[in-house]
Amino acid sequence: MQRVFSGIQPTGIPHLGNYLGAIRSWVTLQETYDSFYCLVDLHSITMPWEPEKLRQQTLVTAACLLACGLNPDRLYNQSAVSTHARLGWIFNCVSRLGWLNRMTQFKDKAGKNRENHSAGLYVYPNLMAADILAFHATHVPVGDDQRQHIELANDIAQKFNHDMGVEFFPQIQGLIPPHAARVMNLRDGQKKMSKSDPSEQSRIILTDKEDDITLKIKRAKTDSEPLPGEVEGLKDRHEARNLITIYASLSDKTPEAVLQEFGGNGFGQFKKALTDLLIEKIVPIAQETERLLSHEDHIISLLRKGAETASTVSEPIVSEAERLVGFLR
Repeated sequence: MQRVFSGIQPTGIPHLGNYLGAIRSWVTLQETYDSFYCLVDLHSITMPWEPEKLRQQTLVTAACLLACGLNPDRLYNQSAVSTHARLGWIFNCVSRLGWLNRMTQFKDKAGKNRENHSAGLYVYPNLMAADILAFHATHVPVGDDQRQHIELANDIAQKFNHDMGVEFFPQIQGLIPPHAARVMNLRDGQKKMSKSDPSEQSRIILTDKEDDITLKIKRAKTDSEPLPGEVEGLKDRHEARNLITIYASLSDKTPEAVLQEFGGNGFGQFKKALTDLLIEKIVPIAQETERLLSHEDHIISLLRKGAETASTVSEPIVSEAERLVGFLR
């Protein structure tokens, strides 16, 4: 059986980059794959956190994902399903220090103060592998920055299988959704759009209202040149390329088609069209998110139900992994 697994950290409200890069594709993938999507709150505490803020952000992220169209029966929060942590510990003992030392995301997050960061941040790639393999998932939607994690997960799966003398865990394939877009910062086209950027003007979030979107696109950084007629003309024009990418992805057009429509004009007309398109696509999500958040108990109930489904599927897999390593069952 082909199965998809993916997750998102509930640290901040999902933004346009999350939507165009992952969430929109998740909704499509669940139509053709057996799919599970997870709010990875165990990963969220690998960095400093505030408990009440984490709880609220988990609810908001869940509401956003539901508003985007994810199947509530396959959405849950990671900490509610014990198989993640149980298999994660086994993988801590299978994975090698040399493998973890090569992981670039730890280096990026820890920076020069790596000795002051949690052990959880160092070993979280092992937990990420467990997240996937606890479901015997065969496909994981990935961007370029996640390829290394898939490679590590496959190394762990291979070593487990070799050490135990079985063919138990499958090889994972990175799945690059055909319409996924790499969305950049609205104030700096060379940085990815991020929840952690201190400027709220740097991103469109999925709870933005019409006035918020209008103001953010109006203030989005551009340059003084008109839009080119061909994609080659966007070279080194990072902010212009980003806005064209956003419009193309939202409208299911190619950047070439967008430039044929707007090339030769200044940014005024294009920004107005982009604003209208964003309002059309994002505001309904924001409205549904707001409606869902007015019934927090219902969101919690849905997440519990999703956790029950996730446990039903992953428990036999992880119990067998525990038996294979020699634990009494």
